[in-house]
Amino acid sequence: MIVTTRELARALSADSAIEVELLGFGQARVEKGYMPLAPAPAAQVALKQAGLTIKDVDAVKSHNPFAANDIAFARDTGFPLGKMNNYGCSLIWGHPQGPTGLRSTIELIEELALRGGGVGLFTGCAAGDSGMALVLRVRRQRASSCRLGREPG
Repeated sequence: MIVTTRELARALSADSAIEVELLGFGQARVEKGYMPLAPAPAAQVALKQAGLTIKDVDAVKSHNPFAANDIAFARDTGFPLGKMNNYGCSLIWGHPQGPTGLRSTIELIEELALRGGGVGLFTGCAAGDSGMALVLRVRRQRASSCRLGREPG
């Protein structure tokens, strides 16, 4: 993934009609032994930095090595559990956070592009009972093909 200027991104993109903007980033730590709880406060930090609330979010992807992570996230934020992790998550792909975090972020972008744009949130936990999150916005100027090729069910 490349973080760059809008102009260079358009020049390098396979579909310059899709624009991805990073709106916020957050980190948080929770009490030792409660790692699955860390993504929700990290998400709140990222949303606050973006000037948004969870009600502004159209899609959520998470690095969730345990099912309890998403249950805790939904409970703590109010985001519907059944609307999270369309197209799979790290429970399916495997656990390494770096590769799965990048994959989740790319799939979040693809999902939002299929919807015609919107706000997405990626969050996950990490060792040391910490969590991180990012908020991004996808804008789609015109119809284009996406690799996933189907709407979430």
